[in-house]
Amino acid sequence: MTRPGTTGGRHTPAETPSGASESIVVSTPSDIHPAPAEAANPVVEAELATRVEGPQDEERGGRKFSLGLDRFSGLYVWAALIIIFAIWVPDTFLRTNNIQIIAGNEAITGMLALGIIIPLAAGVFDLSFAGVAGLSVAVTAWAQVNGYNPLVAALMAIVVGTLVGAINGFVVVKLKVNSFIATLGMSSLLLAATYWITDGKQIVSGFSERFLNLGSQQVFGIPLPFYGMLILALAIYILIEYLPVGRYLYASGGNPVAARLAGVRVDRIVYGSLVASSLVAGITGVVLAARIGTASPDIGPSYLLPAFSAVFLGSTQIKPGRVNVLGTLIAIYLLATGVKGLQLAGAPSYTDDLFNGLALIIAVALAARSARKV
Repeated sequence: MTRPGTTGGRHTPAETPSGASESIVVSTPSDIHPAPAEAANPVVEAELATRVEGPQDEERGGRKFSLGLDRFSGLYVWAALIIIFAIWVPDTFLRTNNIQIIAGNEAITGMLALGIIIPLAAGVFDLSFAGVAGLSVAVTAWAQVNGYNPLVAALMAIVVGTLVGAINGFVVVKLKVNSFIATLGMSSLLLAATYWITDGKQIVSGFSERFLNLGSQQVFGIPLPFYGMLILALAIYILIEYLPVGRYLYASGGNPVAARLAGVRVDRIVYGSLVASSLVAGITGVVLAARIGTASPDIGPSYLLPAFSAVFLGSTQIKPGRVNVLGTLIAIYLLATGVKGLQLAGAPSYTDDLFNGLALIIAVALAARSARKV
């Protein structure tokens, strides 16, 4: 059965003022196959069901061959970087331990980047996640120095991080403060709290040996945090791509007014996304403490730019125009390969910040361009 005004995707003649007729194609829900995260989303279905194919759609549908540059350009760039550095610095770049180092070192950035996918999908910023990670490291170190069991110390740090997310959610949802401003202010408060806990000094002793082994132990030559990142990536991928909450996240971020009209509790989704981001950051802080075996007051903020660069660059990959897990993972290791290659080629020490800053600007520009095309 077709709705009034549709013909199940078949051509119907439409009278024009001159008496001639032209073909109009109207797509019905049966003709459209939305992504798993969009299926059964009343907002997306309503939009798809009323979409009329125009000349651009016909032109797009006529393309028979594509190299996937619109979705997989990051993979091409990544491959190009590997080839360039393999030719430029073959003695140092083409080593197995480089792969292991990059995989292990970027696990922390990867976990933080994966965490902020959730609030960004809901249409809000969380600039406090790096501060939460730094605070989590400080709490973990302080608790162990004061004789607490490593497991208790880790749980304390995760609970503190989650509470920060709850405060962020309250300020954004209930007090109606812009998420950018609210979480920016929170990041400053967290930095102050980290300085207070560490007394402005590095904590380099007092960690449990069993706790530190979790950060240094390797499987196939790659540290355990890398596998923790993969588990987190799988969990978030399933969450946002195959569960109802993922559909609600994208609906809330894409059009909150339409989402509310469709029955989505947008405020609850936004609140939960900020709590989830801080929860992930808290867990990441515990992993970071085990990885480096030290705590310093300024350890968290250094992850802010790399994580955002990866997420925004990732939003131009796989599913252009929206943040996604697979695109973020590609972007993380693309950027890491570029930075590592330049370092091995003898680039100055500020290369890391320079590369990530440029990557963030370019990634945001490309993400905005991809969003306009969707």
